[in-house]
Amino acid sequence: MNAERQKSYELRDVEDSDLELLLQLNEMAVPAVSSIDLVQMRWFATHAAYFRVATHEGTVGAFMIGMRPGTSYASPNYRWFCDAYDHFGYIDRIVVTSAARRKGLATHIYRDFEATLPAEVTVLTCEVNIEPPNESSMRFHEQLGFERVGSQETDGGAKEVALLAKELCT
Repeated sequence: MNAERQKSYELRDVEDSDLELLLQLNEMAVPAVSSIDLVQMRWFATHAAYFRVATHEGTVGAFMIGMRPGTSYASPNYRWFCDAYDHFGYIDRIVVTSAARRKGLATHIYRDFEATLPAEVTVLTCEVNIEPPNESSMRFHEQLGFERVGSQETDGGAKEVALLAKELCT
């Protein structure tokens, strides 16, 4: 394993001073994730059940936002899962910088989110773009054990997403 792959990323809770950089990273990842503004990023920092940043020597490599039911979040994908499941962890977005990709960081963050979920949560959920296609994300989620449980069009038909779920061991 080369030294670059062996980098150890530290996970920590988001800080207000992170938000502008995370917004820039988010916007560079569009259309794999939805575009948001700084107000929405601050809303997540206050209301998300999980909002963590992965850093290595002060450099951000990734961030993830996770939600639980009962939040006043208007996302049609989150709402779909609220209608389908009583207890779930919802991955709203994960962004991994190009320098940090293919190092196991996303898997590490997913496992960390799973570890924070209460015992009654039996499913982890997310969506992946079908149109425009995000084939690498679909492969990643399939490797982690996610299965397609539905699909829907969003953004006035400009996007179609596969709604995915992974049963958690209890």
